Amino acid sequence: MGLVQAKLRIMKPPRLIFSVTALLALFVSLPASAQYQWLDANGRKVYSDQPPPANVPQNKILQQPGHAAPVAVTSSASSASKAPAANPPAAAKNVQEAKDKPVDKDLEAKKKQADDAEAAKQKAEIETQAKVKAENCERAKNARKTLDSGVRISQTNTKGERSYMDDAARMVENKRVQDIIQTDC
Repeated sequence: MGLVQAKLRIMKPPRLIFSVTALLALFVSLPASAQYQWLDANGRKVYSDQPPPANVPQNKILQQPGHAAPVAVTSSASSASKAPAANPPAAAKNVQEAKDKPVDKDLEAKKKQADDAEAAKQKAEIETQAKVKAENCERAKNARKTLDSGVRISQTNTKGERSYMDDAARMVENKRVQDIIQTDC
């Protein structure tokens, strides 16, 4: 049994090797972590291994690779950044225009499609309501002709028996039909 225990002890790697391997893996993985950090337009921190977009001002960049200071602005970019500072209302207007413009063409197309669908739905609903009103108007006009003709009009009560409309009921029905004609015609 002593021989088996000795072989097992040799096969187990020492803790020192595990510690060194873990530290080495930590140091190797550091360059792969996010190297850029900046504030976006909404004031949220953004972490990335890619540089920030060109529209992010230099004062919003918090960290760059190697903990170095932010990269110097080129002469064309510095002249562009000075122009809005000389004219603050124009800068505010440009920022507002940038916010108003949709960034994604697909998103813009989907929004337009949704707006068109909503407009078509509202148009169909208005047309349906117009048809219903026209049908109600036509029925009310026909009912008024029948009531004005003086013909005896029969009705069926809740028991299923037939009864004839008297003059008082005829006047009430005539008033109801007249109200429908006024609202729907």
